[in-house]
Amino acid sequence: YFILEYQLRSSILLASMFATHTLIAYPIASRLGINRNEAVTITVGGTIITDTLALLILAVITGSAKGELNMLFWIRLSVLMSLFVTVVLWGFPLIARWFFRNAEKEGVIQYIFTITMVFAAAFLAELAGLEPIIGAFLAGLALNRQIPHTSALMNRIEFVGNALFIPFFLIKVGMLVNPSVIFEGPDALIVAATLTIVAISSKWIAAFFTQKIFRFSGTQRNVIFGLSSAHAAATIAIILIAYNLKLLNIDVLNGTIILILITCLVSSFTTDRAGRELALEETFKVPEPTDFTEKILVPIANPENMEQLIDLSFMIRDKNAATPVYPLSIILDDHEAQDNVLIHQKRFERVIKHASASNQVIQPISRVDINATSGIIRTIKELMITTVVMGWNGKLTTRKRLFGGILDNVLEGTDQMILVTKLLIPLSTIKNIVLVVPPNANAESGFGSWINSIKNLCNQTTGKIIIYGNKKTMSRVQQEAEKAKPYVELVWKEFDDWDDFLILAREVNPNDLLVLINARQNTVSYHDYLDNIPKYLSKHFQQTSFIVVYPEQKIQE
Repeated sequence: YFILEYQLRSSILLASMFATHTLIAYPIASRLGINRNEAVTITVGGTIITDTLALLILAVITGSAKGELNMLFWIRLSVLMSLFVTVVLWGFPLIARWFFRNAEKEGVIQYIFTITMVFAAAFLAELAGLEPIIGAFLAGLALNRQIPHTSALMNRIEFVGNALFIPFFLIKVGMLVNPSVIFEGPDALIVAATLTIVAISSKWIAAFFTQKIFRFSGTQRNVIFGLSSAHAAATIAIILIAYNLKLLNIDVLNGTIILILITCLVSSFTTDRAGRELALEETFKVPEPTDFTEKILVPIANPENMEQLIDLSFMIRDKNAATPVYPLSIILDDHEAQDNVLIHQKRFERVIKHASASNQVIQPISRVDINATSGIIRTIKELMITTVVMGWNGKLTTRKRLFGGILDNVLEGTDQMILVTKLLIPLSTIKNIVLVVPPNANAESGFGSWINSIKNLCNQTTGKIIIYGNKKTMSRVQQEAEKAKPYVELVWKEFDDWDDFLILAREVNPNDLLVLINARQNTVSYHDYLDNIPKYLSKHFQQTSFIVVYPEQKIQE
């Protein structure tokens, strides 16, 4: 407005263009493994906010240029935008949860459904008078919690995006760049230099203040600057529309093309360089001083639920774990043992294919032993397993003390963390995790391990954890949970009446996952009423998906 002497409307459009940025360097961050770093997630969130507001400004300026900026325009924009946001952010998750619960597992139909939802959101955005890119952003937010990051569907989305959509977008940007505009006169160069200097310097200043506010390192600041300095998609939309409406002249259009070329190069090089430094820093920070490497064993008795147990194992384990998940099949040592080994190996082909589709690694194990309990315990000792994930059918008999013969014997014969599960719905459709913590659970040696596992599960399935327990225990749980990253929403509800445990049945919905922290006998957090939990689950929680966690506990003599 002051230097280039443009009209106020044109100046506002240019200002909104400076605010926008396109994450063309995000695949670099993803490839380097830093896409979960807080600096990267903040930049992604900033992209959604700034692009949405800039495109809303574009809609208002466009209405003003067409002479439509009246009360009817504001009412229509507000009503349609509110309806659009409500349908996408509230309606899409409901549709997705129903679809994933009833559709075939990890098939092509799930990918087609996801792409359809993205296109539908873009179409609804156009109907609301917004740009389709806003619809795509909101569709990603709405479907994010329904698609676990370790799933085969997410692997397919990332592959197609990186191999098809992003290259096509970059080709489109490259075709708009016309180097000959440099030689058409000094005006284009002056405008291009002004736009480029303001765009790059303003993004660096924003990254600098973000670093100071959140106390980031200099490397994280450079990553934020690299990711947010590229101007492409929203910039093209704003400038082209403004040029067609005669709000900006040909010099700004040509200068913007030069701006796109320079900022995309700066963004790519800066993100690559700073991203490598950040990846090295995280490599040295991630390992914690522990005496073991996380290893998860999944004994499989029922072939029908082995995919669910494997998926659960991928979700609860640390994202930096380098070891595979170990599915275990126990074959009784009798005259049919050799034939049964071949049968079990054939079953493992299905679970290997399932894991490969989600880009995960498993190492199936078949063991011949005198009984299932002995085989599981020997495997735990030989492989130095840290976590065991086991399924339970939810049925009890009078001669079973807790869950059943095998489960009871494994609990008594080991001190590793054991998860006893019964999953009635796909993990991706879970709405809330209802966590029930008994008194003194924080005094056990495995306290931090099960909190990390639950947080890892929450980050791939739901938005919050509802915790029931007494004040003292919840205070310790909150302190430990806040240490582990990334952040998850925690809701606290006081509960100390374990003799009236069945009141929790009213608090758990069919779409929730009930997680109960239990304890072995003769441990610090053991109480007599914990022995009744399997009986309650079998009788009163038949339609509820649940996990009973027995933390790593050193037996007290």
